[in-house]
Amino acid sequence: MNNLAPTMNMLIEKLESHHSLSLSQYAFLIRHYSEEAALLLAEKAVALRKRFYGNAVYVRGLIEFSNICKNDCFYCGIRKSNSNCQRYRLSEEDIMACCHEGYELGFRTFVLQGGEDGYFTDEIMCRIVSRIKNTYPDCAVTLSLGERSYESYKALRSAGADRYLLRHETADQAHYESLHPKEMSFSHRMNCLKQLKELGYQVGCGFMVGSPGQTPQTLAKDLKFVETFRPHMCGIGPFIPHQETIYRDAAPGTVEMTCYLLSIIRLISPSILLPATTALGTIHPLGREKGILSGANVVMPNLSPVSVRKKYELYDNKICTGDESAQCRQCLARRMESIGYEIVTHRGDYIKQD
Repeated sequence: MNNLAPTMNMLIEKLESHHSLSLSQYAFLIRHYSEEAALLLAEKAVALRKRFYGNAVYVRGLIEFSNICKNDCFYCGIRKSNSNCQRYRLSEEDIMACCHEGYELGFRTFVLQGGEDGYFTDEIMCRIVSRIKNTYPDCAVTLSLGERSYESYKALRSAGADRYLLRHETADQAHYESLHPKEMSFSHRMNCLKQLKELGYQVGCGFMVGSPGQTPQTLAKDLKFVETFRPHMCGIGPFIPHQETIYRDAAPGTVEMTCYLLSIIRLISPSILLPATTALGTIHPLGREKGILSGANVVMPNLSPVSVRKKYELYDNKICTGDESAQCRQCLARRMESIGYEIVTHRGDYIKQD
């Protein structure tokens, strides 16, 4: 039985009817989290997701090709000042071998993710993207390379890149500045996202849940940004501290709030592509299943060579660093089947809303 307060019911109804909410209304939803509200939102989010995507869960083959990064983000395990990080960089042939293995396993989207490594110039990245697209023309290529110039994004798009993931991390400028060194600019991050959309990418943004200094008001700005920017994808996961950062002793985010926000985002943008992230699986043994049952519809098993997976450590205790790619895919397929969902092998593009 729905015993929620009238204001909460009214806001959920507004979300379900695709009405805009104010910042204060989003903050109210967050401040008044309850298990009952989460269950109701998840039920509505799953029904909406099924209207667009059925019981399909899209797999993306993740290739973490470099953990070398010029940035020094305060929360990140591969920040440049972490002298204990074992650095690596995959070669072009290594990346193509990962794609070959992934294609044989049924993957039709490859996600190339790395730190902001200056070695990977436009010339090198465009060659890699073109080679993947020419070799596997039925596949999508997603890039997650951080902040680059408009000209770089344009060249990569021309080379065949279909999607670009750039997590904004927080839509509150003061909060952003508390998580990043002064050389990094909130306005530049947001401008990069706008440029990517202008260039015709399917664009993904995203934020951490429970990051140090986060409040209901800052989270409300994240939800409002999703509402107004209308990304094609949104990757959210719980903040998990890393031992080699200043936030090593900070409390992690929770699976409960992350799943609650997944449901809200699904209602804000019904056909959005929402991953049940590795971080969610790290914070709880059934985290990815809980994410799918809250409205998510994407999982991203790792195609990187097992020898480097432990080195791409954005946060502590990352899961699935020792499994071969085939094991990861089979494990996820079984997990999804156990909750009534099916791993599908096609590209899984964003479905445009009417």
